[in-house]
Amino acid sequence: MAADNISFNVLKHRLVPEHHLLSEEEADEVLARKGMTRDQLPKVRKSDPGIKILESIHGPIDEGRVIKVVRKSETAQEFVGYRLVTRG
Repeated sequence: MAADNISFNVLKHRLVPEHHLLSEEEADEVLARKGMTRDQLPKVRKSDPGIKILESIHGPIDEGRVIKVVRKSETAQEFVGYRLVTRG
């Protein structure tokens, strides 16, 4: 199922931040740079609508993968956060 075939793509809504699936190498680099482990990241469930849309683009996303979330900010221009995919 392609993201364009979904009746409502939540990631295209103006109030929903950008979501990007990181490769394992990118995730490891980010975590090393921040001095964190995966368990210290905020969580996002596999059942989250944003993750479902990413799965329609990238295929199944396993638990333990890292998602980059980019929020637009009036003061900081952009705020980048990371989330760990968990079951549910």
